[in-house]
Amino acid sequence: MSELSEEQIQQILQGIRIPPQPQILVDLQMEQLMPDPDMRAISRLVSQDVGLAGTILKVVNSPFYGLRNRITSVDQAVNLIGLNSVVNIVNGVSIKSQMSDETIVNMNRFWDTATDISQVATQIAKQVGYPNPDLAYLLGLFHNCGIPLLMGRFDNYLEVMEESYAHDPSQRVIDIENQRLNTNHAVIGYYTAKSWKLPKMLCEVIAEHHNAGRYFNSRNDKDSEQKTLLGILKMSEHICGNYRILGKQQEDYEWQAIGSEVLAYLGLGEYDLEQMEANFAEMGIGVQNYR
Repeated sequence: MSELSEEQIQQILQGIRIPPQPQILVDLQMEQLMPDPDMRAISRLVSQDVGLAGTILKVVNSPFYGLRNRITSVDQAVNLIGLNSVVNIVNGVSIKSQMSDETIVNMNRFWDTATDISQVATQIAKQVGYPNPDLAYLLGLFHNCGIPLLMGRFDNYLEVMEESYAHDPSQRVIDIENQRLNTNHAVIGYYTAKSWKLPKMLCEVIAEHHNAGRYFNSRNDKDSEQKTLLGILKMSEHICGNYRILGKQQEDYEWQAIGSEVLAYLGLGEYDLEQMEANFAEMGIGVQNYR
């Protein structure tokens, strides 16, 4: 594959506004300075960061490479692009993302949940026999990508988000955001994912991820891949304590409204959920770690 020119990299970076995690940038820069950089280690680091993973996928699926099939694996994308182009993109992103200490602290809530949820979603996908765990991983990583964009645009966004999670299931998380901000992170996430050239179905699930009640109520008995991915995501969010970390709430009102239907649809029971929670808690993932 040909390497990207400086001009092409600048064009790609124009649409990227989600800052990368500072520690990931440090680790990547250390790896690229090694005499023999390990592409697997670089792929692993890139795939843990929303902004970097989105950028790399946008690059590999751009007309510049002219691939017939859309790439949905970050590992595959990194290998196709090659070390030099990845390094140039990472350096370009790091120059753009000078953040204050306060911004980094606030962003940690977003980064931590994205990384954990993507890992949990992959494992649930495998357990329920979903044939494309890579898609479940990407959904977990990218589903909340609208949050940092709204944090950058509205000074009061964190307060609005906490208020959104505080409401009972009769109101969706995005209803409060719509009332206060005239937009919401699911819509912004949809357009961001679309600009990153993520698969159409993934973009649609991101748009709908706070509309799960529509898919998992007693009147909706339709099966679809989109519904399966949505179920995997909502279960992952619950296990990871999304409502506690992002919403600062003690109760997961969304899960209370749809949890039993999600489990039934995925062919799981409460015991399976408890086992998963215990297994992930041992790995340092889950609500127990944020009390």
